[in-house]
Amino acid sequence: MANLLVTGGAGFIGGNFVHYWADNHPSDAMIVLDSLTYAGNASTIAGVEQAELVVGDIRDTALVEELLRDRSIDTVVHFAAESHVDRSITGPDAFIETNILGTNSLLKATRTVWLDEGNGKPHRFHHISTDEVYGSLDPEDPAFSETTPYQPNSPYSASKASSDHLVRAYHHTFGLEVTTSNCSNNYGPYQYPEKLIPLFLLNALHGRDLPIYGDGMNVRDWLHVEDHCRGIEACLLKGKPGETYNIGGGAELPNSAVIDNICMHVDLAFASFPGLAARFPDAPAAVGEPTAELKTFVTDRLGHDRRYAIDERKARAELNYMPLHTFDNGLALTLQWYLDNEDWWRPLIES
Repeated sequence: MANLLVTGGAGFIGGNFVHYWADNHPSDAMIVLDSLTYAGNASTIAGVEQAELVVGDIRDTALVEELLRDRSIDTVVHFAAESHVDRSITGPDAFIETNILGTNSLLKATRTVWLDEGNGKPHRFHHISTDEVYGSLDPEDPAFSETTPYQPNSPYSASKASSDHLVRAYHHTFGLEVTTSNCSNNYGPYQYPEKLIPLFLLNALHGRDLPIYGDGMNVRDWLHVEDHCRGIEACLLKGKPGETYNIGGGAELPNSAVIDNICMHVDLAFASFPGLAARFPDAPAAVGEPTAELKTFVTDRLGHDRRYAIDERKARAELNYMPLHTFDNGLALTLQWYLDNEDWWRPLIES
């Protein structure tokens, strides 16, 4: 039996991980530490009996130390982060505070309790990062590997790169048992509707514009969040301390193709389930019009990276990781989840 501290566990990826871990490791206990900012939602993990929510800030080192001692925590899974690039451009300070200082606070607390006060019991600090720390690729460049030099281009990715370096340093300097995973673009249930896929799904349902940055040809690798959770599980159970693993979805697509797929799936849903027209009368699909008519092009984002791609051969070889979801399958499941869980997302878009 393991005792986990899951930071940011009421957010999108963290919340999905809490559900995944509870389903697959029912004897383990989880403390979820989340400050419940705009992207944290207690309802995301409601009903998960193994998870206890503690509302608090990862920068509160004393609180983290107390939780580590009192709950005999042996595993920290660190999701808590500011993650929206647009927000990092307009307000970078919050990203420095949470992603850098917050990670440093967690590392200090785990070092104190596990190493300085510890009894030699095995422990693991797993840090979730992003492929954005590697910068931007040209069309013919090889995909990001674990040895790709860091070249972050936004305040968000720069803050995540800094936190990655801190985690690595605590391993090499102090002997903290850490692993890091750098993931590609996640999508799936419980994602806050500021990110591309949920934003465009909900805009399509309400007949709102689908704003496409630039020419729509920025390329990303898309990873269903359940596959990401499986990758994190593999890092925890099989990963070697001090190592980094890239976790990808094997679906490298330009934004324009992702948006076309969203439009297609929305149109198919309305054609298959006539009752949707009454629920979402403002959607073009409610009157038989194509969702694609909502597409509009807007000024590109500042410093918009052109292409990300993940080389996940190390994770496949050392962790036996493979994504199970195709993008088409994962997107269909995601749309269905949002259609079935209006009570979760409706308050978010009306607040």
